[in-house]
Amino acid sequence: MLESQDPDEFIRAAMRWHFDPGTGSPFWLAQAARLGFDPREQVRSVDDLRLFPNVVDELRDVRAEHLIPRGYGENADVAGVFDSGGTTGAPKRAVFLDDWVQRMLTHMLEPIDRLGVPLGLNWLGIIPTGPHVVGHFVGLAARARRGLLFTVDMDPRWVRKLIASGQAAQAEAYVEHLVGQAAHVLRSQEIGVLMTTPPMLERLARRDDLLALITKNVKLIMWGGAHLDADTHDLFRTEVFPGIPLHGVYGSTMIMGGANQRLGDTELPTFDGFGPHITFRVVDPVTLAPVPYGTRGQVVTNHVSKSMLLPNNLERDTAVRVPAPPGQPGDSLADLAPVQVFGDEAVIEGVY
Repeated sequence: MLESQDPDEFIRAAMRWHFDPGTGSPFWLAQAARLGFDPREQVRSVDDLRLFPNVVDELRDVRAEHLIPRGYGENADVAGVFDSGGTTGAPKRAVFLDDWVQRMLTHMLEPIDRLGVPLGLNWLGIIPTGPHVVGHFVGLAARARRGLLFTVDMDPRWVRKLIASGQAAQAEAYVEHLVGQAAHVLRSQEIGVLMTTPPMLERLARRDDLLALITKNVKLIMWGGAHLDADTHDLFRTEVFPGIPLHGVYGSTMIMGGANQRLGDTELPTFDGFGPHITFRVVDPVTLAPVPYGTRGQVVTNHVSKSMLLPNNLERDTAVRVPAPPGQPGDSLADLAPVQVFGDEAVIEGVY
């Protein structure tokens, strides 16, 4: 069940799973009565996921137990309960089951193999841990690649709070605190993979000693969280970190993982979905109609797996719509950027 390689057939099987009283989650079974349509009959394709209302705001308060499909039985293998970053208000919360985590991990590791990164390298993650899923995934990735993971814990909510309240000096001091911790790891350990955000990469590169260590030892830089504009991406790739592969992951708790940066793109950083589980649309934010290819619009995300259903989520991001690779449903995303205001809240990225 839910193993079909045909995207639309997979969606139909997912609708049967999530809306059957014996297998669906309490959350979605309660939603079903308010939908005004029967997903088992009317959602027949990836494109039909737009019929759903956007329910992600309800994940701010829903009981986590109610998100687990009944079909997993009494002993669902829960990898963790993780929060969104809280960029647009109170954080949203999702339950990650181990079968999905393993599938997502395989997807994350595939481009690292293609980039020719050797096994056995140690990782440094300057990333949010705690309630944020990225730290969990990076730990699993380092283990799968036979390396040790060193971490510097980043609290993006605190940085955003400082910036929003006008405490720029305190925010600057916190970032220096992160750089100082990273510097100690880079000096004392041999780090082969660096995972962090674009603002932190820029701050590390300001220090000649740290830039020299990264240039000497690091074989892969992975970035995510905050956005990276095309000019800075090109500068990092060609002048700041030349010769080190720069690989991005467009991650979100509401897509339950991340979308990999397309390998070989040399102009606009482009991210492809992981269909049929993670798919994107790029739309006009007013009409919600698809924008033409090559045009900027707002990103709509879908997550569909055995463990979770989160369709038709209008995200806080904009992107240029580009054709997806053959066989991948939906759109691909180029030159991602945040909106300025989302849900009546100012969008502050800070360091993540």
